[in-house]
Amino acid sequence: MDTVRFTAGEPAVSITRAEPGLWQALDDGKLAGRGEATTRPDGRVFLSIDAWHRSVFDQLAREMLAALPDPLHTVVDETDRELLDGWQQAGLTIRRREWEYVVPTDPGPVVPPPGVAFVPAGSAEEGPLRELDRVIRAEVEATVGWSEMPAEVLPRPAGDTVVDPSKYAVAVEDGEYVGLIRVVQVTRLPRIGLIAVRADRQRRGIARGLLLHTLDVLHRAGIKTASAEVNEANAAATALFEGVGARRANSTVELMRHGR
Repeated sequence: MDTVRFTAGEPAVSITRAEPGLWQALDDGKLAGRGEATTRPDGRVFLSIDAWHRSVFDQLAREMLAALPDPLHTVVDETDRELLDGWQQAGLTIRRREWEYVVPTDPGPVVPPPGVAFVPAGSAEEGPLRELDRVIRAEVEATVGWSEMPAEVLPRPAGDTVVDPSKYAVAVEDGEYVGLIRVVQVTRLPRIGLIAVRADRQRRGIARGLLLHTLDVLHRAGIKTASAEVNEANAAATALFEGVGARRANSTVELMRHGR
């Protein structure tokens, strides 16, 4: 499904930089569009533009890209072809794609690997959970890097990425937390935001068990489906979700300008 973003017409606008990270397009004194540059905690700068006309978008993009140093990023719903074309015409290229999956909550029985138990969301101890988060974060940074993780998984000043411990279920083995899964529900559709297992405990079915455990909890609560985003380059995550019957519903792309 393609969307129609821009209306016809080319209003004569003037572009002003209202604040260090905020640009405005004014048409005879009236706001015709705005652009923002937001620096995320990991240091990456993401751009966004809200405009009704393509010509206004192009002018805002030109001003912002001329004023800011590389690298610059933005995220676009891939069905929004006009917005995607606008950023590509401005000089950004697709860096990666993330698939949005619809995940059924009744894929089959929960069978933990031998010696592994699951602690439901809301029951995990905060201290061991944060320690596991720090271990996994360090392992990710040493391999693919946090830039390859979902956009909303961001390092925090406290040294971990745990915002609300009640949203995490964990896998326990030999008294240690070895895997975690985070589920948030800002709408009626729960969203699986992260699933990760310590490197020395991977390839034993812990991630699949955690996922099945969480889906089963949702199913027992009367929820039929959940959503999840998976980097298309992550073959293990793709196999995990498609192995429980998840189907692709949409995609987003991250675009980047590497250098002029």
